[in-house]
This record gives sequence, C-alpha cells and structure tokens, in this order.
Amino acid sequence: MVFEEFRPEELLGPLNEVEKKNAPAVLFVSGDTSLSRRRRVSVVGSRKATRDGLVRARSLALELVKRHVVVVSGLAEGIDTAAHQAAIEAGGKTIAILGTPLDKTFPAKNRALQDLIVRDHLAISQFAAGYPARRENFPMRNRTMALLSDATDRRGGRDKRHAPPGLGGASSRKASLSHGVDCLQGARVAGRDASLRGAASLPRELGAPLRAPAGGEP
Repeated sequence: MVFEEFRPEELLGPLNEVEKKNAPAVLFVSGDTSLSRRRRVSVVGSRKATRDGLVRARSLALELVKRHVVVVSGLAEGIDTAAHQAAIEAGGKTIAILGTPLDKTFPAKNRALQDLIVRDHLAISQFAAGYPARRENFPMRNRTMALLSDATDRRGGRDKRHAPPGLGGASSRKASLSHGVDCLQGARVAGRDASLRGAASLPRELGAPLRAPAGGEP
C-alpha cells in the first residue's frame, strides 16, 4: 500500500496547545489529503448498535453530505460502518481514522470498505506498518479522530445485550472533550472550527446550511 507521512499540523494547519499535547507525532495517510482541509464532522457510536441507532447514523451522514461536510469515523463495526457507507452511497466524502496500521483492517470484514476509502476518499492511522494490534490503540485512535474533526456527533443506540460498557462512543466522547471538541448527541454543531459553532442542529433540526470556514473549502 502506498502511503505518505505527515505531521498533524501539515494536514490541519497550526494547532492550539491542547491539540499539540494530544496529537500524535506523525500520521500515516493514504488517499485524498485535500479532504483534511474541508469541513469535517465525525459520527461515532457503538459497535453493537441497535437498528434504530444505525438508521440515525445513516440519516446524519446523509444530512452532512447534503451540506458538503466530510463524514469522519473509525471504520469500526456498527455506527462507524453505517456512517462511512451512507456517505459513500450518497456521493459524499468520508475519512476513516484507523486503530490499526494502514495495511491492516479491523474488523476484517471491512477490508473492501477500507480499500474503497483509500482509493476514493482518505484513510489515516497513527500506527506504523507492523505495529501490533492492542486494545489501547482504539482510545488513542479516538483522540486522533477528535483532533481531525471540527465536531463530533455521538450516535446512541448501543445494544445492551451484546456490548460491554465503556467502549466505542463513550471513549470517543472523552477523547473529543480532551481536545476541546464538542461531542454532540443530536445537539448542535460546534467544535474546532469556530465557523461551525451554532450553525445548525443535528440531525432533524439541521435547517440552516453550515457556513464554510474562513479561507477553507466549501
């Protein structure tokens, strides 16, 4: 697999002190790096989501695509997969932030989806090729996802029959707050890019179009 290495500030521009503290030293990137300069909202949630949770994740992704916002997620089972797939099917763009090196896939059944994202969208990992798969990779990945997002929306709908507490969306919420990025639960858009703050509600109340960031792409 062909990939490039970037420092976070090379993709995002200057970082504030909180972001510098939490940012990885290097990011391994494969795909369309111009997506890192567009408006980006991460959609995260449970790996073992309910059917209603999956429907709401897809609905949110579709609303974001309509407003030319890049859908960011973690390629995990459940909410993440639903968000990526909905964005692609709607003709939008998506970024996958991986908890594995770029040459690995978790879960393995998302290999074709990851290949598609690398080819037509953007995949990012902070883990070099050969880095071992560890449970702690995924909270680290969530902090990086928060760094790379203008806002985070946490979709609910964990199927309590199957999913242990403390994983998935809850970890993403903690990571987002550590970066000063608002974690939304269908509330209002806010986050790293001040131009997004208060621009719209998600998802059903999303009436006003999101404003383009100053000097950025629509």
